[in-house]
Amino acid sequence: MNNNNDMPINISSPLKAGGLVILGGGESGVGAAILAKQKGYAVFLSDGGLLHETYKKELADNNIEFEEGGHTEERILSADEIVKSPGIPEKNELVQKIRKKGIPVISEIELAYRYKGDSKIVAITGSNGKTTTTSLIYHIVKVAGLDAALVGNIGYSFAKQVAENPKPLYVAEISSFQLDDIKQFRPDIAVLLNITEDHLDRYDYKFENYINSKFRIIENQTNDDYFIYSLDDEVITKKLQTLKPNTNQLPFSMKQEVKKGGYIKGDQMMLRIQEERVSMSIYDFALKGKHNQYNTMAAGIAASTLDIRKEKIREAVKTFQGLEHRMEFVATVRGVDFYNDSKATNVNSTWYALESLEKPIILILGGVDKGNDYSLIEDLVKEKVKAIVCMGTDNKKIHGAFDQVVKTIVDTQNAKDAVDAAFHLGAKGDTVLLSPACASFDLFKNYSDRGNQFKEAVKEL
Repeated sequence: MNNNNDMPINISSPLKAGGLVILGGGESGVGAAILAKQKGYAVFLSDGGLLHETYKKELADNNIEFEEGGHTEERILSADEIVKSPGIPEKNELVQKIRKKGIPVISEIELAYRYKGDSKIVAITGSNGKTTTTSLIYHIVKVAGLDAALVGNIGYSFAKQVAENPKPLYVAEISSFQLDDIKQFRPDIAVLLNITEDHLDRYDYKFENYINSKFRIIENQTNDDYFIYSLDDEVITKKLQTLKPNTNQLPFSMKQEVKKGGYIKGDQMMLRIQEERVSMSIYDFALKGKHNQYNTMAAGIAASTLDIRKEKIREAVKTFQGLEHRMEFVATVRGVDFYNDSKATNVNSTWYALESLEKPIILILGGVDKGNDYSLIEDLVKEKVKAIVCMGTDNKKIHGAFDQVVKTIVDTQNAKDAVDAAFHLGAKGDTVLLSPACASFDLFKNYSDRGNQFKEAVKEL
């Protein structure tokens, strides 16, 4: 229950029925609560765990009732509508009771959409590369001088931005979990980078359920809107054959030229959207690696649909700085390069990381497995990896996949031991790569905590 002295809730008194209940008190939940309160809703926030002090203060400052460390079910089940945190799965017992009662459930991005006014939304989703692409699009619009906000799954609440500092343009990273509870949410520009098997534990281990979730990003689009997608992704193109969406399709490809959209031929990227065409050498891209050429094409097309001039797109693509925890170069220690790719929480992300490196690799893998199929990286591991260092509480699946593929596999239980082991196994000219292919919750708070501990351990070598 809520023990916050500034805002006592007397649980023994009769609780007000109805109103809007927010389930989950993280960034998105607190943002939703602030926006809802501003718009005149009777708001109550409930979190089964303990809230961060910063969020408690924000709720108290906005006179929002909340509880932590448990749920008052009677109060929650009398709500008119519920905003559910994307982190809470459908199989959660309370969520099942809410569904059974027929109470409407929406996501924070749906609430934000209700009150965004005439503002435009560029929404980016995909199994891999969405944070990089979202950040690159935001960088391009800032270089072009547009007044925009970076929101969504990237770590900033869309709803809070709408409440406290509304903008004419929102660049939003959107996860499948956020799309699961939309009703009217409709981005002016939707970007779907790729779809690979991820989060299957949340989708009854059915890939089709996950695919459907990703495609919800375009379900409300009209022929006034744009849909930017990879023509080289077979999962996307196969699904599009059955959907035939009512939106302006702008594909991008490295395998064929397109009349509208973007493609790379040889070393040239070509974008064709409006009358103006953009061409640029891939050697000028700040982001290296084949996967980042896809991300850069998608970002360039999105910028073109916003009528950003080609000179500004070129300038921004050249000057973009890479992201922390995404193929982030940390240091070279006695000839061994260290890369932090802690944000690689699925096998496909690790595939991209391995694909982009040339030198022999000592690979640090492991964490909470989300139904991983390690056979996807087996060929690259055979070709490039000289040793694997496991960093997780249960490494049986990694051993099962690679014991016959890699000569040396070592088990460790923390970042320092993993870095020490990897350094010991490496030689001058090698690369140590933290690209875990797993979630981080067994040993760390989140992927950034894992990445920071890795970087700290490298500095101590």
